[in-house]
Amino acid sequence: MGSARILAVDDERATCEALAEMLSSWGHKVEVAFDGHDALRKAGEFRPDVVLSDLAMPETDGLWLMRQLREELPDCPVVFLTGRGTIDAAVAAIKEGAYDFIEKPLNIARLKVCIERALEKKETQREVQTLRRRLKQLGQQDLIAQSGVMRKVGELIEKVAPSKASVAISGESGTGKEVVARAIHNLSLRREKPFIAINCASIPATLIESEFFGHERGAFTGADQRRPGVFEMAHGGTLFLDELGEIPIELQAKLLRVLEEGRLRRLGGKVEIEVDVRVLCATNRDLKQEIKNQRFREDLYFRLNVFQVHLPPLRERREDIPILVQHFVEKFGGDSAKRVTGVHPEAMEVLKSHDWPGNIRELRNAVERAVILCDGELITREHLPPDMAGKSPERHSFRLPYGLSLDAVEREYILGSLQRNGNNKARTAEILGVSEKTLYNKLNRYAAEARQQGQGVAGGLIKAAGGEGSSGSGEADFR
Repeated sequence: MGSARILAVDDERATCEALAEMLSSWGHKVEVAFDGHDALRKAGEFRPDVVLSDLAMPETDGLWLMRQLREELPDCPVVFLTGRGTIDAAVAAIKEGAYDFIEKPLNIARLKVCIERALEKKETQREVQTLRRRLKQLGQQDLIAQSGVMRKVGELIEKVAPSKASVAISGESGTGKEVVARAIHNLSLRREKPFIAINCASIPATLIESEFFGHERGAFTGADQRRPGVFEMAHGGTLFLDELGEIPIELQAKLLRVLEEGRLRRLGGKVEIEVDVRVLCATNRDLKQEIKNQRFREDLYFRLNVFQVHLPPLRERREDIPILVQHFVEKFGGDSAKRVTGVHPEAMEVLKSHDWPGNIRELRNAVERAVILCDGELITREHLPPDMAGKSPERHSFRLPYGLSLDAVEREYILGSLQRNGNNKARTAEILGVSEKTLYNKLNRYAAEARQQGQGVAGGLIKAAGGEGSSGSGEADFR
């Protein structure tokens, strides 16, 4: 416990002086006062980090002192010393803002722990004030929003960031879940340590355990050297697990053990390694439904879902579109040395009325494209993507005959969406709200079915979309 300034207050001089002697022996700087008025005066001069006061004193009791100190030193924790007859008053004092109370005769060990925790609380409050100022600065760079719903998100981030709690960030693809994760890390006490982000959907099932926990040399074929996993790399800092729902069910038990015990063993390793990692996660899946379908462990869900931050889709926060657009205009205009300064009102109306199935990521891409095409100062309607600008309305829909099964409708919709997006699988997966891994699996299954049925044209489209090179079983090879 480091040195701190402590004001000890008790109307019994012998008790107060004995308390001061003990606190001084612990390395603290101590000032004493024998009544509330004396304590208030000395608090203004001494500026204590903690006030340790008797609750029951004549004329001005401890509760009166705490109320007065709230005006002078609002962040200073107050710990009350109380006799058996004043327990109810001590509980009332806690409700009114006291940090804690300790019964007389004093338990020295408990007193020491209480002071340590009170000092930790004060330091955290000091950090929170600094982090709140940084949050405003961060809002200029990352959490760019002016809508009420996003202000609430910002307030949640501000509250949870200084804690150690796991945070589950939910929202559609492209809403900025990793941006929120980085904001939480940057506003936390771990901000000087690593921030590691990993997309669970992008890792082959055969390699995900090694990616998480690392491996020793010779642990499996191809493991020619020791390699740390993301938990080790994030030690002391923050690990962001995106697409959490893609983690195989058989690996979830090992992940839960690491989260609960803070220890892991590399693949092929014989010793356990301690890791101190704060885990943030995100998914656009309904994990409660995944639990019902026995594809996700309920205990892991509750371990990671300590605190929730939900990001609304862009279509539910349209008032943020103009400020986001301007931010991207300035970013891409500066990157490309263009003269673009803003967006024509007509083009802005188009942007504001679009449904943005890809959310902020789609908006970002649209503005980047527009900046590239624009030769003047203002982005106009003609610089926007054709389907958005209304030049090709027929591409907004496609017709299906009656009588198709749901599987067939899904197949035609996925292939139609893929064709509309120029066979861009990443963008198609974003718009459909599925992971790229899921999309690849479906495309390869369609390709296998097409080969079996001899559908040359459809099979060719699916092959071009992502079925080429797939195994006979129709499963994608992600290695």
